[in-house]
Amino acid sequence: MSLDVLITGGRGGLGTALARAFTAQGDRTEAPGRDDLDVESEKSVEAWFARLDRLDVLVANAGIVRDATLLKQATVDFDAVIGTNLRGVFLCVRAALRLMIKQRFGHLLLIGSRSARNGPRGQAAYAAAKAGLVAFAQSVAREYGPRDIRCNVVLPGFLETKFVAQLTPERVEAIRAEHALGRFNTPDNAAAFIAQLARLDHVSGQVFTLDSRIDRWT
Repeated sequence: MSLDVLITGGRGGLGTALARAFTAQGDRTEAPGRDDLDVESEKSVEAWFARLDRLDVLVANAGIVRDATLLKQATVDFDAVIGTNLRGVFLCVRAALRLMIKQRFGHLLLIGSRSARNGPRGQAAYAAAKAGLVAFAQSVAREYGPRDIRCNVVLPGFLETKFVAQLTPERVEAIRAEHALGRFNTPDNAAAFIAQLARLDHVSGQVFTLDSRIDRWT
């Protein structure tokens, strides 16, 4: 069955890989960038979703990073990170639900981060936003599961995209050493998993980690 798919943040490394993966499955895929769909703007979100007749899968992929230690974190940057990475997901999910409820079918896939689990130094805003996504997804899964709407979070792993370009080579190698396989995930591998997950009918309220960093059970 062909799906109608919307990928926010569709012009980045993972976004373009996602668009390729869904399109290769025969899905009708839209992957707008921020110039077309600004998830931080309620007006932009409402206008975009108003033009849709159907939506089977939303991949909430849009995100920004404004890393700084807390005392150096500008309020405007903190607000922007929360506004895009958490509030922006809320706006898009709410708009998507209006379509999915009518269909009694849909899958909401939220792109999270391992930062939500361990709160790295200098990422208070980003980690808080991504941690919020997990509880948000679980609430949505419980609320709309009876309507056959699924909601899951995917932690794609450390991908060498523009978001990590600010890191030093030494930091990158230190992160690589945390991986049992000694290598990073790739946008294409993460996208292939997400495109398949979109078709799993009986999975909701879960968090999927896509790299080889191993955490203790709690």
